[in-house]
Amino acid sequence: MNGIIDLSAFRVVLAYLFVIIVLVIVRIRGINREKEIVFSSLRMTLQLILTGYILVYVFRYPNPFITGGIIFLMEAFSVYTIFKKFKGKLSASLKKVVVISMSVGTLSCLLYFLLVVVRITPWYNPQYFVPIAGMLIGNSMTGISLGIKSLIEGMTTQKALVEEALILGATPQVATRSIINSTFDAAILPTIQSMVGMGIVFLPGMMTGQILSGTSPTTAIAYQIAIMFGILGAVALTVIIMLQLGYRTFFNMEDQLYEV
Repeated sequence: MNGIIDLSAFRVVLAYLFVIIVLVIVRIRGINREKEIVFSSLRMTLQLILTGYILVYVFRYPNPFITGGIIFLMEAFSVYTIFKKFKGKLSASLKKVVVISMSVGTLSCLLYFLLVVVRITPWYNPQYFVPIAGMLIGNSMTGISLGIKSLIEGMTTQKALVEEALILGATPQVATRSIINSTFDAAILPTIQSMVGMGIVFLPGMMTGQILSGTSPTTAIAYQIAIMFGILGAVALTVIIMLQLGYRTFFNMEDQLYEV
């Protein structure tokens, strides 16, 4: 296997041609996105450069407290992003549910994947912990966001059906079963669909990165298969925890539906 081709700063700058192409297209089409595209591109560049230098230090001097701190920041930022996306739409109880589901779902899957499947040594090895945690937390955040959106919409549009079921004697769990099932399905569907096209339609980022770095394709494939199952499990677990705890936040102690 040949070593990875080093990209100089000049070569990276050449890649900004793609940004210029997008700017030209949106300008011609009259789409007011120029500032957002430029800001996003510059912010991404600065964030990744800063992250790169931080990770160089973290990988060189592994420490369980630093690794744990990074994972905590990832979790905190993902929760903050969810809150920001649904600003004004989440009750205090539902916010607590989001924190619990993200923490329990992602951390349990992360620890199982690293300590049982990969079996890293030492257990806090940041070279594995940080990038894999990023993939699990990032995909789970997307799943939770889709789940919350679908749950709120379902409880709003099907409010009359839920109340009718409650009047007929159904419990909140039974009354909301169809909403929870459809919400869970909508939240995990993107992950399932991405798995279908892998290896034929596209090569996923983790596998591509490993191959470019000189790793054997068969080793990269093994890691990609394992991590995709880990992502699927993390998304499914975080979403189902959120739904099983979240639907109760729409009801009071007397099993009556709050105003949605």
